[in-house]
Amino acid sequence: VQLQASGGGLVQAGGSLRLSCAASGRTASNYAIGWFRQGPGKEREFVASITWNGGLTYLADFVRGRFTISRDNAKNTVYLQMNSLKPEDTAVYYCTADLDARSDSPRHWGQGTQVTVSS
Repeated sequence: VQLQASGGGLVQAGGSLRLSCAASGRTASNYAIGWFRQGPGKEREFVASITWNGGLTYLADFVRGRFTISRDNAKNTVYLQMNSLKPEDTAVYYCTADLDARSDSPRHWGQGTQVTVSS
């Protein structure tokens, strides 16, 4: 499966962005899709994931209540809606794919998209 992330950019604190992850490949719709991020000087961390049918979602504690994840299998696209952004959300965001929505080492990674939140 191939993954293409988009939607990053520069936003002020309190603002919103929506990231998209387009998945392609014959079996793309079978995979759980997730988002990880890596901020400057920080370790990579899990952000959110969604099962292949959208029935279950997982969110890191630090984004719960601010971010939501959804998917449109007709478009093979997963969305990460990010609201109430904080400067500490600044990071490169990567979309991932794995058969296990709770994998901490997803098998497939897309290129990252930069999110910068100014204070």
